[in-house]
Amino acid sequence: MWGVDDLPRQEQEQEQEQEQGQRQGQGPGGVSGDALRFVALGDSLTEGVGDPVDGVWRGWAALLAEGIASAERDVELHNLAVSGAQTADVLLRQTPAALALRPDIVSVVIGVNDTLRRTFDIHAVAARLDEVYGAFAAHDAVLLTACLPDPGTMLGLPGALARPLARRQGAVNAVVHALSERHGAVHLHAAEGDLAADRTLWSADRLHPGERGHRVFAAGFHALLAARGLTLGREPAREAELPPPTRSASLWWLATAGTGWVARRCTDLLPQLLALAAEEVRHQARGTSVRLDRSASHAVAAALAAL
Repeated sequence: MWGVDDLPRQEQEQEQEQEQGQRQGQGPGGVSGDALRFVALGDSLTEGVGDPVDGVWRGWAALLAEGIASAERDVELHNLAVSGAQTADVLLRQTPAALALRPDIVSVVIGVNDTLRRTFDIHAVAARLDEVYGAFAAHDAVLLTACLPDPGTMLGLPGALARPLARRQGAVNAVVHALSERHGAVHLHAAEGDLAADRTLWSADRLHPGERGHRVFAAGFHALLAARGLTLGREPAREAELPPPTRSASLWWLATAGTGWVARRCTDLLPQLLALAAEEVRHQARGTSVRLDRSASHAVAAALAAL
């Protein structure tokens, strides 16, 4: 799914974010003194997982940077995204590092990993995102945001398990929508349409976009920036250079690495998710599922009102 990751290396990688940003601060055509600084924040989606090039992750942010650059102006890309990151990591670690780089353009695509924790709290997510968005808006940076598909649907979970996750991701998306409008962000609707439905956009793990998915994501942002007159470069190509993963490759991943991923998730998410699924089944049997939707909507409204 978009931005769902394991966490074994998270703390170590977060300590390396500043170094990583400096290492990746390279423009597509060579950095000039007046190059645009593009800083990307988030989790594995922005890190580029699913789009390997020459042994490293490339991803949509690098593709977009190439599309923003033109003969008149180069672009420096500083990718601070870390696999497994949540909104708290973006607020406490990535944002200070990004502000120190004085970005002209900054992307903040985050939130899926928050929904996969038993500590999920939409009030906390909203407060963190409001602070992050506000910090960059105060520095006149062009802010890029996106809403994302729900992880349950992307994993193909049974309805009773998928619906609670969909409700959580829907709450995060509602918050991102509202705060993007409040802070004047360039917002990409990635929770619907081909980005969510087209399986050829996904890598074999069914957790991250593949090369074509990253290209579509980058092209979506490029179109929004071009509509605002904020880029002169050419739109990133949407067609992948490599073929999409086969069904057998996806099944192999589910039978090997996927099993380990689920096992590690069980220690945190699964016990709570089973309880949520049981509640889902009870309400469905009584015909009162709408109460769960209303409760989620009220929580979002309260979280935004508190800001």
